[in-house]
Amino acid sequence: MEPDNLNEEQDQNSWAVNAWTLLSKLRDQSPLIQCITNFVSMDLMANTLLSAGASPAMIHSIEEIQDFTPHVHALCINVGTLSPAWLPAMREAAQVANKAGKPWVLDPVAAGASSFRLKACLELVGLKPSVIRGNGSEIIALSKASIGATKGVDSSHESMDAVEAAKSLAQSSGAIVAVSGAVDIITDGHRVVGAHNGVSMMQKITATGCAVTALIAAFVAVDPLHALEATASALSIFGIAGEMGMAMAKGPASLRMHLIDSVYNLDQAAVSSRLKVTSL
Repeated sequence: MEPDNLNEEQDQNSWAVNAWTLLSKLRDQSPLIQCITNFVSMDLMANTLLSAGASPAMIHSIEEIQDFTPHVHALCINVGTLSPAWLPAMREAAQVANKAGKPWVLDPVAAGASSFRLKACLELVGLKPSVIRGNGSEIIALSKASIGATKGVDSSHESMDAVEAAKSLAQSSGAIVAVSGAVDIITDGHRVVGAHNGVSMMQKITATGCAVTALIAAFVAVDPLHALEATASALSIFGIAGEMGMAMAKGPASLRMHLIDSVYNLDQAAVSSRLKVTSL
């Protein structure tokens, strides 16, 4: 075996061992993940967390933040169905999480679709999320701090188009930035890795992106000091579950069901044989 191939295989083994270790810790610890998220995603997000072994709490009322948020293991904020009434709770939850030393993850859904949405997302970025996960168009909009051509919540850009924007956003925000796409990009502003698992039909199921952001929060909850590795692992695990689910699915609706089952049933052999993460 050539030295480069040997190193690549060793890297894959290392990533697979790490991903399986984190998933096992998640199943053992069942971290409490607070999700302030959009109405469309609540069901799939909660079921993804439950199937992975986490404990979801879909609590978004500002009256509960001070009592509840200090006790969670991680917070996920998703701005999908953003309204002025929800924004203060998102801000306060992020601030409380920071004060309590708990990681929080931002999903800036359709960040560039309106000035209201972009301003809200940039304000949340300023509250120091541990991880920001979006599609190419969302990450470019945040990096440039400008609204632009988006297709609603869908991306007009491939993930690879957003690598430089992701690095810039990571450097300016201090967050790990993940860009979902055919290859998921994860960067701390300097190091860039690609997670290559998943199937295209996952894009035909609403809220799969939202669900994987919540899964990232759960993985970061069990390894907060290694947020890049935790983020790449969560994206890989979700992608592998999609591949396994696709083998049994007849279309988007059955893939949704099999995706959740596959997250629940995932074993070490599947992770070891399927996971593919590369340095970019």
